Amino acid sequence: MYEALKNKEKTISVTGLGYVGLPVALAFARHFRVIGFDINADRVEMMKQGIDPSEELDSSAFEDKDILFTADPGKLKEAHFHVVAVPTPVDEHKVPNLTPVYKASETVGRALKKGDYVIYESTVYPGCTEEDCLPILERESGLKAGRDFKLGYSPERINPGDKERTIEKILKIVSGSDAEALEEIASAYGAIIEAGIYRAPSIKVAEAAKVIENAQRDLNISFVNELAIIFDRLGIDTQEVLEAAATKWNFLKFSPGLVGGHCIGVDPYYLTHKAKQLGYDPQVILSGRRINDGMPGFIAKRLAQMLIQKGKNPSNTKVLVMGITFKENVADIRNSKVADLAKELMQFSINVHITDPHASPNEVAREYNLTLVDSISDDYDAVVVAVNHEEYKSLDMGYFRSITNGAPILMDIKGLYGRPAENGITYWRL
Repeated sequence: MYEALKNKEKTISVTGLGYVGLPVALAFARHFRVIGFDINADRVEMMKQGIDPSEELDSSAFEDKDILFTADPGKLKEAHFHVVAVPTPVDEHKVPNLTPVYKASETVGRALKKGDYVIYESTVYPGCTEEDCLPILERESGLKAGRDFKLGYSPERINPGDKERTIEKILKIVSGSDAEALEEIASAYGAIIEAGIYRAPSIKVAEAAKVIENAQRDLNISFVNELAIIFDRLGIDTQEVLEAAATKWNFLKFSPGLVGGHCIGVDPYYLTHKAKQLGYDPQVILSGRRINDGMPGFIAKRLAQMLIQKGKNPSNTKVLVMGITFKENVADIRNSKVADLAKELMQFSINVHITDPHASPNEVAREYNLTLVDSISDDYDAVVVAVNHEEYKSLDMGYFRSITNGAPILMDIKGLYGRPAENGITYWRL
């Protein structure tokens, strides 16, 4: 397979051209012939014009690439090495929503031919690729895995907004349904990954490695979030405590904050879902999730208390929330905990204004039924800096004084500014 791909006798397809699939497709297209498929025709047209709908890649990333962008699933029949990189979110009940990966499996299955490979990059629970996706591929293709086609799993390690650790510079885990598949898949990815390839002993191991990477970070952040709640009651600064503790050589310094996005805030639920299917009720993982999911409510309640302490009725106050994307310097708003924070503030009848230099107002309205303000006023009772966008880092206390009224509050969720000198602003951070 690899030799035929290298000689462009065979073609790679990438199904799902979002924040994972598009960079994967473009990386492959530097060396191989690629078909990039997405069901969203509008997004496909943007990519044909060298525009990344996710606003992660500039136009130069599309130059000199051997790639055909299409919304026609029939084109997948021309490919032989199929990569599936569709999203795997959770629903409102925190249950894995595998509809996108199932639908993608049906589409790819209908395009499969003898000798083809199918590699999943979507984050799933251990066993999903072989137990859930494989039967769909076999049903739709009429082929038998092992005998007619090969299967693999290579978890995505894309870090949105990170211009240093690009796909080529992040070590890649690969796995295959047999020894031959493993080596062919490793060779194909090895052509584009400079950081190296790690061969997992099985598909399930590769799947499990992905979900625990983010579950581990989730738990570590939940620990410091719980510390932030405790230290706030004690009247001491969490950041100062962490800096002191970090002087010990083996202390792991994590920072408190809002845990959203489509990785850390989602992946643990895939593991707990599978655990419950197996009759085990996970304790530690879900405890961490409860703490992190509860942080928007904690911050909103704390701000309401601070407003009341200043003699203000929350229902007569106006608060500016700066940033709504799930992390800094990206346009992605999926699973944004800032949106949850804004809605929690509204539960106190606070008049909430939201601004973000990266987010699309239309997407925010569609996803959360929230409105981004066109302009910032000068009479806010409090400002919540929720995302550490580059545009916010240079702001000083003079700026915040200029957009607030008497006795204002500044909530610095990410600890961007450090404790300012006494200047009439009440400063609070996690």
